[in-house]
Amino acid sequence: MTDAELVTAADVPLMQGLAQRVAATRLDLANSEATFGELAWNWGKGHAAHGATWPRRLWFSGGELVAWGWAYLPHHVRRSDGSVKDVTGANLVYQVHPDHAGLVDEVIDWYDGTAAGIERTVSPSAADEFALKHWAAHGYEPDRAALGDDGSWHLFNERDLTDLEEPVLPAGFRFRTADEAGPEAAVQSHLDAWAPSTYSAEAYEGVRQTAAYRGDLHILVEAPDATMASSTIMWLDEANKTAEFEPVGTHPDYRRLGLGRAMLLHGMQLARAAGAIHMTVACLGGAGHPGARGLYYSLGFRELSRDAPLIKPKTAG
Repeated sequence: MTDAELVTAADVPLMQGLAQRVAATRLDLANSEATFGELAWNWGKGHAAHGATWPRRLWFSGGELVAWGWAYLPHHVRRSDGSVKDVTGANLVYQVHPDHAGLVDEVIDWYDGTAAGIERTVSPSAADEFALKHWAAHGYEPDRAALGDDGSWHLFNERDLTDLEEPVLPAGFRFRTADEAGPEAAVQSHLDAWAPSTYSAEAYEGVRQTAAYRGDLHILVEAPDATMASSTIMWLDEANKTAEFEPVGTHPDYRRLGLGRAMLLHGMQLARAAGAIHMTVACLGGAGHPGARGLYYSLGFRELSRDAPLIKPKTAG
């Protein structure tokens, strides 16, 4: 049984449910941006602005969701500095339960039909050898630009939550939660860390409305001058007792002070107190992006899996 239309708020918990079932058995097969936390984050921050360009298809077996595809079609991106970027290609986020691996061909056919005539990209897990063979059979090739040193491919990293160091902040800094700091501070901390950004008060409200969001697990570091110098959101998957950092960022003026390290340690302590025994975080994997990877690995994270970005030119069928 299949179903196709635009992504809706009601779809996100269904997709997250599949993410949880995949994570319970083969976390290394979790596709880029298809994890429990990424689904909530991406839907929440983007649906108001870009939801009209988000077709999706769902595949069910016995009433249970076993595969889905979510296509990002061409659209305009308006950023906080007033600039506008035209996205002219399509990108697919998808997930197929390992017990229904053969559905990947239907996902590919649907994507090719939905994004026909334009450049198409997708990033399966490099651990999913079955899927990679099928994408190749449909004309998808390694995306050399994405795989370059400055490319956009990601590592997915993990660690358990035993033997956590105590977080240490510089004098005058303190931890806050988004519940304490309020929406305006939470939005500004993200804009400062990621400028120019597409984030906005409307985007944050969308994030807050997702069922997975918890303001007490949205951590900020407040500087002595009241600037929210660093921030992260943690997404708690109670079924698997795991939590995910997404996003993580620090204001440029406050980097190299140890704020990110202290915030992540504090966050892991909070996640553990909330019931998590396992933590994940993604980062850019190319040699040109050593900063976040170095921070996470210094905190005990290690690679679980990585993207295998693929591309199909618009001239292909």
